[in-house]
Amino acid sequence: MRSAVGKPAFLVGIDLGTTNTVVAYADANDAQAGIQLFAIEQLLAPGEVGARPLLPSLRYHPAAGELAAGDLQLPWPKQDVEHPVLGALARQLGAQVPGRLVSSAKSWLSHANVDRQAPILPWGADADVAKVSPVAASASYLAYVRAAWNHRFPQAPLEEQELVLTIPASFDEGARALTLEAARLAGLPTLRLVEEPQAAFYDFLQRRRATLRDDLANTRRILVCDVGGGTTDFSLIDVAFDEDGEPQLTRSSVGNHLILGGDNMDLALAHLVETRMAAGVEGGMKLSAARLSQLMERCRAAKELLLSNDAPESASVTLLGAGARLIGGSRSADVTREEVAALVVDGFFPKVELSEVARKTRAGIVEFGLPYAQDAAITRHLASFLHQQQGELPDTLLLNGGVFRADALARRLAETLAHWRGAPLTILHNDNPDVAVARGAVAYALARRGQAPRIGGGSPRSYFLVLGEAGKDNRAVCILPRGSASGEEIRLTERLFALRLGRPVRFHLATSLFEAGAPPKLGEIVDLDAGEYLRLPPLASVLHDKQDASDKREITVQLATVMTEVGTLEVHCVAEADAGQRWLLEFQLRGEEENHAVTSTASPRVKEAIEKIERIFGGKAQKVDTKEVRQLRQHLERGLGGRESWETPLLRQLFDALLQRARGRRRSAEHERVWLNLAGYCLRPGYGDALDPWRIEQLWDLFDTGIQHHKDNQVCAEWWTLWRRVAGGLSTQQQLRLLDDFAFNLQADAAQRGSRPVTLVNGSDDDMLRLGASLERIPGAYKAEVGAWLIKRLQKAHSEVADTNTLWALARVGARQPFHGSAHEVVDSATVAGWLTMLLALDWKKTEPAAFAATHLARMTGDRSRDIADDLRATILARLKAVGAPPLWQAMVSEVTQLDEAVTRRMLGEALPPGLKLIG
Repeated sequence: MRSAVGKPAFLVGIDLGTTNTVVAYADANDAQAGIQLFAIEQLLAPGEVGARPLLPSLRYHPAAGELAAGDLQLPWPKQDVEHPVLGALARQLGAQVPGRLVSSAKSWLSHANVDRQAPILPWGADADVAKVSPVAASASYLAYVRAAWNHRFPQAPLEEQELVLTIPASFDEGARALTLEAARLAGLPTLRLVEEPQAAFYDFLQRRRATLRDDLANTRRILVCDVGGGTTDFSLIDVAFDEDGEPQLTRSSVGNHLILGGDNMDLALAHLVETRMAAGVEGGMKLSAARLSQLMERCRAAKELLLSNDAPESASVTLLGAGARLIGGSRSADVTREEVAALVVDGFFPKVELSEVARKTRAGIVEFGLPYAQDAAITRHLASFLHQQQGELPDTLLLNGGVFRADALARRLAETLAHWRGAPLTILHNDNPDVAVARGAVAYALARRGQAPRIGGGSPRSYFLVLGEAGKDNRAVCILPRGSASGEEIRLTERLFALRLGRPVRFHLATSLFEAGAPPKLGEIVDLDAGEYLRLPPLASVLHDKQDASDKREITVQLATVMTEVGTLEVHCVAEADAGQRWLLEFQLRGEEENHAVTSTASPRVKEAIEKIERIFGGKAQKVDTKEVRQLRQHLERGLGGRESWETPLLRQLFDALLQRARGRRRSAEHERVWLNLAGYCLRPGYGDALDPWRIEQLWDLFDTGIQHHKDNQVCAEWWTLWRRVAGGLSTQQQLRLLDDFAFNLQADAAQRGSRPVTLVNGSDDDMLRLGASLERIPGAYKAEVGAWLIKRLQKAHSEVADTNTLWALARVGARQPFHGSAHEVVDSATVAGWLTMLLALDWKKTEPAAFAATHLARMTGDRSRDIADDLRATILARLKAVGAPPLWQAMVSEVTQLDEAVTRRMLGEALPPGLKLIG
């Protein structure tokens, strides 16, 4: 079938799932043709190809020579054997060979504490196994689908069709952007996103369109509960009826993002089987992360079998040995139907009351580096979600996701909801949860064309752009009227705005709280003091000319807005002179009470403080003596209060004032010392405010010029203190650049030091110690080298102060849980075990910092690829108890827990700005 020029031949829906990828399609030119599943050709066994509706979202990275070229031949031109195996054969091989299977890439896309574009998967795999990033893994599944489609429909390439890609309803803007990047890398740059629960409901609407009025006659609120392999999503859809009795559907709410699903159930079962296999084994048996991943695949099959309608009484789970002991080293354990029911049904869908909200403790299963939901009970998360909603409890339920193929789970959830509302629910039939989302994506495309029922997800409120400076101008222009349809762009053509390029700008929004009668029209000016409006926290950004990043001109733009299907308000600034020049601003409108950045009312004396900074560092040289320069901080504190109370917004205002006057730091050594000290303090820890990436960019521009007074030791020390304080905002490349200076200052001989560039700032061993400990984004192997230097320093140290500082640095370098770095770049656990052995030789009663360092090196994360061995953990814990270490330190070693403020401050070297939280 050939596409007409400019017109797609097909509407295609792609469900890029955690467990499986599914594709559905319909004829774009025949609304009556129906929705079909696209059978994806894939390797079912070496050399055997078959078409299946589900493509497992898995990659297997074979060892050199493991598979022959003929084993991997596909119907379309295939890459050589160095490339990964995807699909059904990947699942088969991954269950046989540990440490080579990439799984749950979709869950990793939403994990903000790792670099999602770095090659980190398979997580915890050996160094000789090829790695891939979560984005690249996701892109490979989409590229595979594209190749399979284009082989079958060469005259209608997938990239030319109308594409809809589904995502979890709770994906944040970062995960959505990475999903779109994966699609772009796969050669699918143009597509729409739709939420998975909505897509599942669109599938129901499409299948029941002929009887929809009767099906929903007694329905007022529908809960769509979507529990897939890696995520759990809740959505509410309200039902009203028009004058003709036709149902009108509006999505009213979605839940928070939960990394909780079938993978967690498989993992829980794997823990049970691992314990059972270890019985009778001397010293027990704890599997590596790679072997546990292999066991999970075996347990998944057992779970599905034992929860099926015609389940046997029990099933055997076998874990093959490794290498030459492949058969002889295998171990097996039996699990019964009742055990699986108790573990999965009661563990993940316990009978709870509506008042029982999700627990915040770290009691949930934590493994493989993923931040799984702290509470594994899906029913408690549902209770929390419903507590936040207004109106009646849902009276109708639609279940989606592969886990609900198990009738026991579907029944338990329906029974729990019925108990909460005191009456049975209407259950909407989902004939195939595995494929409903892909089919629903196509139904959504049909609905956009007016060829199928549509869910209204339009804006429930009007949104306004505040004119002038926020707080000084109470007028605002309506940029999105209430009721505006989702996914449709609105251009505000009658009003022009001035946009500054290359400089930080803030966009202030307001929204209506209550609107009686007709909403304001697009472009209408309202008085925010004359009605019920809520001012939203601003969006700060720096917009650049795409051709010339240094362009700082002011240009005239129009505004184009759209309420997306996934719950964000996108505002495009469109150049009046060239509509092809567009800048996107994206406002997250969900969970406003939780997601907004810290804001505070700036002290009325901020202006006076900035005047003091101007007096010392301003462009016009003023007669100030050295004492006044030295006392600038004290003068600021008199007006603003002690600097430990300065909140992030105030600190950043002061930093901006210092940055604008950076040239003034060169007037004297005293000027430079004070400027470096204040600038670093005000920008610490380098992130936390929307404009911090831009601030770091501006500050980094000063790095290559170095310092003016390079012979002043205190200026040199303040230079390194500045970069240590803001290290959290520096990129890997920038931290590696700092590492070069670190290495030179520690290793250069006399001849090298004599020829050092004047811009390379001298640093004492103590300066370098604190700096090196703060470089969390450098590769783990480099951290191990820094740690080795610290160990030598510790062994040579004679003073107690030196021991204290070195032990602190060792704790930071070898920490199992970094503050701002990616978890995949921690020092390997074997190296850390050697450091702990050395620490155990010290007297912890006399040297308390040794116990502190050991606590952080042995801290439990729940991730087997980072955690130390259980026997060493027991030794560390026993020593901590013997010396009377604080209970929190003992808990950090024995269980997954969060740091308190005191421990965080000690680890970072100073307190965080008030209100700024780190995950540590």
